[in-house]
Amino acid sequence: MAVEKVDKEVHVEENGTKEENGTSEPSISNENDESSDLSSMIQKDEDDGKEVSKKKKKKNKSKKKKELPQQTDPPSIPVIELFPSGEFPEGEIQQYKDDNLWRTTSEEKRELERLEKPIYDSVRQAAEVHRQVRKYIKGILKPGMLMTDLCETLENTVRKLISENGLQAGIAFPTGCSLNWVAAHWTPNTGDKTVLQYDDVMKLDFGTHIDGYIVDSAFTVAFNPMFDSLLEASREATNTGVKESGIDVRLCDVGAAIQEVMESYEVEINGKVFPVKSIRNLNGHSICRYHVHAEKSVPIVKGGEQTKMEEGEFFAIETFASTGKGYVREDLECSHYMKNFDVGHIPLRLPRAKQLLATINKNFSTLAFCRRYLDRLGETKYLMALKNLCDAGIVQPCPPLCDIKGSWVSQFEHTILLRPTCKEVISRGDDY
Repeated sequence: MAVEKVDKEVHVEENGTKEENGTSEPSISNENDESSDLSSMIQKDEDDGKEVSKKKKKKNKSKKKKELPQQTDPPSIPVIELFPSGEFPEGEIQQYKDDNLWRTTSEEKRELERLEKPIYDSVRQAAEVHRQVRKYIKGILKPGMLMTDLCETLENTVRKLISENGLQAGIAFPTGCSLNWVAAHWTPNTGDKTVLQYDDVMKLDFGTHIDGYIVDSAFTVAFNPMFDSLLEASREATNTGVKESGIDVRLCDVGAAIQEVMESYEVEINGKVFPVKSIRNLNGHSICRYHVHAEKSVPIVKGGEQTKMEEGEFFAIETFASTGKGYVREDLECSHYMKNFDVGHIPLRLPRAKQLLATINKNFSTLAFCRRYLDRLGETKYLMALKNLCDAGIVQPCPPLCDIKGSWVSQFEHTILLRPTCKEVISRGDDY
């Protein structure tokens, strides 16, 4: 079938419209003007909308910034409020060496860590409290301070920042503030008038815990710069112990590495040169839940146990540098006590001893405590009952550990976690 082509007649009229076969429609130029006006209006609305949304975002950001509190000075805001997400700062990560390098990229080991995350969050919260408290204490330490005031200030700050809650969160053990030749386990009993002096070497050793997961860390304070080398010896020896630790590492190998570094130092004090010695009968130790001194000991001299470190274990790596004999003995008045971890039921005849044990079980369980803590709970005239608990083997006394009088001892300590993929130095901070 043929198709006939018909040319359309187009007449342009004076009003700017065109007629096509008797029908009219706007001219092309006018149509473009109107569409461009419309698109510009839409663009303007979109731009205005973007500006409004940007302003809202800025307001939201500023609100978020205002919502996150900053720590006060002195510290008073619980750490959980500073990290409302429940994600706390990770410690220093050190990779495993040699035969354990594969762990870093193992998907199986990463999955194990994901399962353990609640434990990691607990111990990291305790570590963040430790860092913030020691930063504050270092800022206020000065000669002339009463040791009791120092300890109570530190402990009250821990209680605030950790949101103390019975056995769920709190102080892991009494504040050790051992001076000079006293290496460990000294804290003032109530009424003690000891004052911190310019020439003192003080080991400040305190612990925090969340749900029984303990952070045990210590450092040494000396105002007189002549002790700097002594402090450096124990700090570097501790760092060496941390570095050498790892899964399947023998404890004796860690001790040998520590001793080598420690005894490479000598110090000049009051014009006399002393070789630095590792205190051979003091050790680091593994840490279990609610049990600060667990089964394994980490020596700080060679010739220790062949036992190996294992995946998932916590260890306190601590070293003691001494200008004395390098051997400690128990001396001075006892202040530290701890209920034996594996003790079963032991019948007690004294009602007062039973009452005191109930107080210990409720407030400390197997965590260490001191006489000041019992005083704070309102216990009075308890020394005979406490002795009875010690004699029965339920509570273990931990007297101060001392080198020879006139010597000086320094200490540094970190808590490490042997994670499946890496080693985490839980208590590491900017200070040590």
